[in-house]
Amino acid sequence: MLSHLRPALVFVGGFTLLLGLAYPLSMTAIATTLLPHQAEGSLIRQGDHVLGSALVGQNFTAPGYFHPRPSAAATPYDAAASSGSNLGPLSQKLIDRVRADVAASGLAAPVPADAVTASASGLDPDISPQNARAQVARVAAARGLAPERVAALVTDQTRQPVLGLFGEPRVNVLALNRALDTLAAE
Repeated sequence: MLSHLRPALVFVGGFTLLLGLAYPLSMTAIATTLLPHQAEGSLIRQGDHVLGSALVGQNFTAPGYFHPRPSAAATPYDAAASSGSNLGPLSQKLIDRVRADVAASGLAAPVPADAVTASASGLDPDISPQNARAQVARVAAARGLAPERVAALVTDQTRQPVLGLFGEPRVNVLALNRALDTLAAE
């Protein structure tokens, strides 16, 4: 029996060290060497102050800022509470929430879908260019800026699909609002 148990324990111990310690440490070292910004959470900083992450949505609600998609998290944009709503397309609760969000949005019809629906994680940092353009008038009026300048900023901040194939055109709300702050400071 001991002759069978010893090799099993050696394999478990060896693979635990290899796959539980050596592999994760080597992948972390490779990632921090080749892609340090991404490996550290794609944090966006202003000096020593962390403003947020390019990968996690922020809860902008002031009229002078572009608003993100609604968050499905109980505490909006709390990464520790990431989840979808699990409400199906025929759910009356979802229909009522979307109708209320459309009415509260103040956006002209047709309201972009991502302006009133949460993403699967509830933390999506991006909105569609249509959603951003629909918010231009409100943001420009609140900031006292010409709508054309704000619209040009949206165009500048629009990112195209990766390699022209993967994904949809998108606008990172945090990056857009930072650019807006820079524009307003000029």
